[in-house]
Amino acid sequence: MKLTASEHTSRPWRIHEIVGDFRLEDVWELKAPGRADDFEQLVAGFTTFDPAESSSAIVRFLFALRWKLGDWFGWDDDSTGINGRVGSLSERLPADLRAHPGPDLAGVPFTSLYQLDNEYAAEIANETMHGVVHLGWVPEEGRAQMAVLVKTNGLFGQLYMLGIRPFRHVGVYPVLLREIENRWQAGISSA
Repeated sequence: MKLTASEHTSRPWRIHEIVGDFRLEDVWELKAPGRADDFEQLVAGFTTFDPAESSSAIVRFLFALRWKLGDWFGWDDDSTGINGRVGSLSERLPADLRAHPGPDLAGVPFTSLYQLDNEYAAEIANETMHGVVHLGWVPEEGRAQMAVLVKTNGLFGQLYMLGIRPFRHVGVYPVLLREIENRWQAGISSA
């Protein structure tokens, strides 16, 4: 379920210290029930998810198409990414967050920034944008949420983000989040 921006902005997340120049693109609820000490399982389910292995043919197709277009047009060349076109947000991290790097990600070109007991953040950059995905635990409601924050690269990046919005909202995020929720629940059940 898509949430309002205030569900992210009103919370005392540490990510706010780092991405003041980024725009909040989306906030989504993760419905799998859990407790605060299950947050690590959520992060594990997220970071080990490979879109190429999704149960959804639509998700597999959209990610494969995006990677192919990126290859053809050079959107994902090293020169357009982290420490190429943009510096890593890890340079902005306070020392206490640098001391808690998160795990590597499996099937997507994100780089973990930090992981705490109630927060996880990772970044990605390419020719179109510099983005952050943030997972946060909402203890009073016993749920988690995912926020996507973006700093577009010029007019092309703005048009790109606008163009992919319907695909993200209809074909990608609902399926992706359901799969992550299922992984989270499976991890909790087996723990």
